[in-house]
Amino acid sequence: MKVYKFGGASVRNADGVRNLSRIVDGEENLFIIVSAMGKTTNALERVFSHMQSSNKDEANEEIRQIQEYHAEIINDLWGGPTEINEVTLFFGELRNIINDITYRQSDAELWYDTIVAFGELISTTIISKYLNHIGTRNRWIDMRTTFITSQRHKDANVDIKASKQPLCAALENTGVSVFVGQGFIGAAPDGTTTTLGREGSDYSAAVVANILDAESMSVWKDVDGVLNADPKIFDDAVKIDSLNYLDTIELAYSGAQIIHPKTIKPLQNKNIPLYVRPFGDKTKPGTVISGEADRVKLPIMIYKRDQVFLIIRSRDFSFVMEEQFGVIFSLLDRFRIKTHLIHNSAVDLGLCVDSSWHIDELIKALEEEGFQVEKHDKVSLLTIRNYTDEIYARYIKGRRHIVRQVNPESVRVVMREEDFSK
Repeated sequence: MKVYKFGGASVRNADGVRNLSRIVDGEENLFIIVSAMGKTTNALERVFSHMQSSNKDEANEEIRQIQEYHAEIINDLWGGPTEINEVTLFFGELRNIINDITYRQSDAELWYDTIVAFGELISTTIISKYLNHIGTRNRWIDMRTTFITSQRHKDANVDIKASKQPLCAALENTGVSVFVGQGFIGAAPDGTTTTLGREGSDYSAAVVANILDAESMSVWKDVDGVLNADPKIFDDAVKIDSLNYLDTIELAYSGAQIIHPKTIKPLQNKNIPLYVRPFGDKTKPGTVISGEADRVKLPIMIYKRDQVFLIIRSRDFSFVMEEQFGVIFSLLDRFRIKTHLIHNSAVDLGLCVDSSWHIDELIKALEEEGFQVEKHDKVSLLTIRNYTDEIYARYIKGRRHIVRQVNPESVRVVMREEDFSK
């Protein structure tokens, strides 16, 4: 069994879906994981925001636009006006949630997961139907019935042991050897829909690969492989031919958009190689991530926008002691806030974290625990591993910064977003 994962950018239009079909053509024993099409997740997040604000008209208009976008793709693929009943039913279910549910703030994350999951359900339905339409026989799998996750909305973990039996059972006696399932989603033990964190489709594919003892997993992207930097930001980006699991985890932790941080462990546990391959040309080798690869030596530059820097200190300016760290990090976990850099001094603790709608709730909770909190919005985090003097001079030296950490292998700088340019 092989596992292929396709992101939303790859299937954002009918041409992308047709290209996916060419990539999988002739494959057998294949499990395909697909994300929501294009920017659908962002649009569904707007639907959820309208639900929070009780703006039903705006929510329904957003749903209308999402349905129209998918209808254009369907009509293009089938060569004329076509209705897929399952897709129509999904949109009807989404409207019913918006129009009939009494929203409570305490259920915010539950309804967020329920609403955004429709993106993957709809995209995979269209792709599965199209593949069958052109002769690639396959079975659509509802991953909410096969992935049993923790009871943690917006950032759930898959219980691999508990998920093995339902996933394997879903593949038995189907008469086909190609399967299409959703990335990003699963279900908690109480049956409610959960999501696995943004970019969680990579993690979904890795869990499938682990359970099915896959020979390999491939992530198809709009680049030739893993690059040492984002070419939209750094004009000297180059491809990395191979990475080991450890380097990949460290880079993901630093914010590199290589692969979802939770993805590597399920693959590493069974030594399953991960290929990052170009969606535009299936003949190119891409980048392989495995346990056998050497440590990467060339400089790697990671620029992470949309961060918040928090400075936390005790009101009496006493040392931030270890027991206080426990309080702080338990609150970060409670509010699902990711930390990317930690900087501490004698009297305060600095944290560079992802921007989140829970930031102000976190600050309030910290203040209730007796801390003072200083908040810096709209900051970015630049990480350079294996830096050289020339790289340091080009991207770091002379720039204003809030925090800078330097060691022999890496330099990390928190700065205002407007203070960084090539």
